[in-house]
Amino acid sequence: MTRRIAVLSVGAVLLLLFGVLGTTVPVPYVAQVPGPTYNTLGDIEGEPIIAVQGRERNDAEGNLNLTTVGVSRGGLSLVQAVRGWFDDEVAVVPEETVYPPDRSEEETRRVNREAFVTSEQAAESVALGELGFPQKVVVRDVPEASPSEGRLEEGDALEAVAGQPVPDSQVLAEVLTDIPPGTPVTVDFTRLGQPGTATVTTRAADEREGSLLGVSVLDQPSAPFDVDIQVADVGGPSAGLMLTLGILDLVGEEDLTGGKVVAGTGTIKLDRTVGPIGGIALKMVAAREIGAELFLVPADNCAEAAAAPDTGVPMARVATLDDALEALADLRAGRAPESC
Repeated sequence: MTRRIAVLSVGAVLLLLFGVLGTTVPVPYVAQVPGPTYNTLGDIEGEPIIAVQGRERNDAEGNLNLTTVGVSRGGLSLVQAVRGWFDDEVAVVPEETVYPPDRSEEETRRVNREAFVTSEQAAESVALGELGFPQKVVVRDVPEASPSEGRLEEGDALEAVAGQPVPDSQVLAEVLTDIPPGTPVTVDFTRLGQPGTATVTTRAADEREGSLLGVSVLDQPSAPFDVDIQVADVGGPSAGLMLTLGILDLVGEEDLTGGKVVAGTGTIKLDRTVGPIGGIALKMVAAREIGAELFLVPADNCAEAAAAPDTGVPMARVATLDDALEALADLRAGRAPESC
């Protein structure tokens, strides 16, 4: 064998080896891609994303789609990572930024799901406040074996405890501080617009004197109907804005979309401000794929959105719920909303 043939043979073997390694050996990166979108005015497998009990939903037309980002499971191969780096519709990011090394994948999903549930609660509170419903102490959860189990229900608005009005959760805690554990107390509440009364035997408080009803509560506007949000397999807080708009469209007096297809993203806070999210460029691609006529962008994501490849979908810069409502009004009227 000549030296030339030997060198070529070794090179071919090395090239083959690198090719095999490049397609089989994982690297510590994951790929993020445009995820599915969900019309908050619509259904998933026949079940409404936003269900309303105690009041008929509006026959809303158009779309108010929340957008998501899909994430690959497990490490990418070197070839996949390199290919993703050159693809405008893929974001290759360190695996630890999505799946922290000190947390199991199951724990990560749980944390993300809890963040989504928190965004649901904020969306409901902000939407009902926008509709003018009064602030109440609302029951969010009645755990099993709680002294209130079978007596109070999620969504009940507490009016008084032991004859004392409880306009907010702080006053509720103050009233219960003066009641010894094991005391039967009368709880006046409103459920789906109807008044009710229950007798609850209190239990000892863990972190203060007095007692507890054994329920978790939230200060939020209370309406004579219940809103239930169901979107499986979605985590994180970024759907808050679109859920808020969906509730407003379904139970408010105004058609927000005018029959048009709108997509968006952004957290919602109780002060009505819209917060930034991750993956804005990928969510813009997802909006394009559903034929969105407008994409609502959190103000703090505008610089990133403006620098991303153009998807052809007009953007609206929103810093507050009022900004989002104004952008939708502009869309209905044929005006161009303020962009990024």
